[in-house]
Amino acid sequence: MTDTTMNINDILRTLPHRYPFLLVDRVLDYKVGEYLRGYKNVTFNEPFFTGHFPQRPIMPGVLIIEALAQATGLLAFRTVDRAAESDSLFFLVGIDKARFKRPVEPGDQLMLDVKLVNSKRGIWVFEGEATVDGKLAASAQIMCTERGVDI
Repeated sequence: MTDTTMNINDILRTLPHRYPFLLVDRVLDYKVGEYLRGYKNVTFNEPFFTGHFPQRPIMPGVLIIEALAQATGLLAFRTVDRAAESDSLFFLVGIDKARFKRPVEPGDQLMLDVKLVNSKRGIWVFEGEATVDGKLAASAQIMCTERGVDI
């Protein structure tokens, strides 16, 4: 039986992101070429909370989308059966249909569900949903492509 989870060490070996920009803490399940489910534990110690917003800390929407994008990166790298390399990365090429339904606050566990919709001529298309306690926080269609780091 193949392990379909990823702990933080597996994630660090797969994605090039590092603190404070690594936004996936664990992968609970994935199926190569199909879907991935993971999460981000949102803590008050996140550096963005000092300015967004001091009177009511909420996770910026763009970072929720970034967390979904990182989840798609994990799925893409698992699908091609390798990790990020020093000479190429998956870059965002588009975000469509982004919607924000509820704020994400310190103490929340942001569940990240992504599925691969299509991969054609080097463009990967994913659907992503971020939820807290089973309630939709954000959703988006995310497109990426692999390119050399010196583009």
